[in-house]
Amino acid sequence: ESGYSSGSSSSADSLPDVYFTKPHLKFLNRQLSQLDPRDVLKWCITSLPTLYQTSAFGLTGLAIMDMASKLKDRSPLHPNIELIFLDTLYHFPQTLDLVERVKETYPRLRIHTFRPAGCDTTADFERLHGEQLWERDEEQYDYVAKVEPAQRAYRDLNVAAVLTGRRKSQGGKRGDLDILEIEPETGLIKVNPLANWSFKQVQAYVKENHVPTNDLLDLGYRSVGDWHSTKPVTDSEDERAGRWAGRSKTECGIHNKRSRYAVFLEEQERKRQEE
Repeated sequence: ESGYSSGSSSSADSLPDVYFTKPHLKFLNRQLSQLDPRDVLKWCITSLPTLYQTSAFGLTGLAIMDMASKLKDRSPLHPNIELIFLDTLYHFPQTLDLVERVKETYPRLRIHTFRPAGCDTTADFERLHGEQLWERDEEQYDYVAKVEPAQRAYRDLNVAAVLTGRRKSQGGKRGDLDILEIEPETGLIKVNPLANWSFKQVQAYVKENHVPTNDLLDLGYRSVGDWHSTKPVTDSEDERAGRWAGRSKTECGIHNKRSRYAVFLEEQERKRQEE
């Protein structure tokens, strides 16, 4: 029976790989879909090695962060779920301000920030790649600003599983989202604890638990990414309608199959090694 395993390599002094057959994965998703998200998190903590959360501090990610923090408070034996933040260098100032407020609210939370390779500032990025790369080559921008830093984070931290803030109600390719997924090309385990929650449910949780949020939400934004590809939405529009508005695109590349640019780079590297 074919199956999937985590992307981390096992050794004598490390945790073992996690292996799921396809029927097992289907069974787990049926079971997990009946649980409260907090119970999904408990299952993740006890079942998955090297578990991290990946977040750009959107509303759903903040709710997951708060739930995980409260689990740690109630059971000190639970490991602290650390967070991976991909700083594209084009986030809104309000998003970066939120990061600092999150650090103050959750002092035990460890945040690992990864930026585009060789860059600490927007000026660094534009020296390497030119201005407005997203206008000239969107696939290349997604790769160098988001996909490669994510891959580097998973490699450097030996990540086997990640929590994401994706939900079915966000629409697009997320409409048939499972709680538990395996990335076919890498074996990375992705868990979407709030996959079955609506935007209003997330809003209610965040408000009830006094979770810090992005000030842009008060200006009509619902899903916040880079400043150059995000705009406010109306109440009648889908939650992610403000992302890449006017284009058929709905994902930045992190949750998609490899882009043509990524494949091109891999082919160039293969040729270089053969020389």
